[in-house]
Amino acid sequence: MCTVIDTSIYGDITKVDTTGASDKTAKQDKLSVTGVAASHKMMSMDLNRVNKYKTLIDKVACAKQIDPAIIGAIISRESRGGNALVNGWGDNENGFGLMQVDKRWHRIVGEWDSVEHLQQATEILIDMIKSIAAKFPTWTKEQQLKGGISAYNAGTRNVHTYERMDIGTTGDDYANDVTARAQWLKSNGY
Repeated sequence: MCTVIDTSIYGDITKVDTTGASDKTAKQDKLSVTGVAASHKMMSMDLNRVNKYKTLIDKVACAKQIDPAIIGAIISRESRGGNALVNGWGDNENGFGLMQVDKRWHRIVGEWDSVEHLQQATEILIDMIKSIAAKFPTWTKEQQLKGGISAYNAGTRNVHTYERMDIGTTGDDYANDVTARAQWLKSNGY
């Protein structure tokens, strides 16, 4: 079993600045808080569902050398740990699986809750991080990581500046919300 993830490859999620969930995202759960507190609350509500896939998450994280907390946070944001899916599908049957791979852009691999799905989605995320790193070579690894998370949702063309990378993502907060959820997971054993 792999026990070491090299955060120097893609950056350290605990060092990424974040504003957390937008009001729009927080209202999905009728939360009275927004920002980082809302992201933490939503992640805590999803924890048991996400933990059902912890063995798969760890396997993929180790193989791809990316923080498992990031994978878990994306699973929380995209499918609420699978709870928001119908027969493995979301987003008007365009998004597939726990990490919502878009069938309009990618060939679907594996079952919705399989290691193959998590591998494919994580590879897409890593490709986005690498694309943002190439587009913004002067950004720190942590900035490139956050930009890649934003691009996972809305594509690399949507990322123009660091400060406004989430404008145009779902809820206009995707990378900030996922980052805050991942940071919560890191502080809770991931």
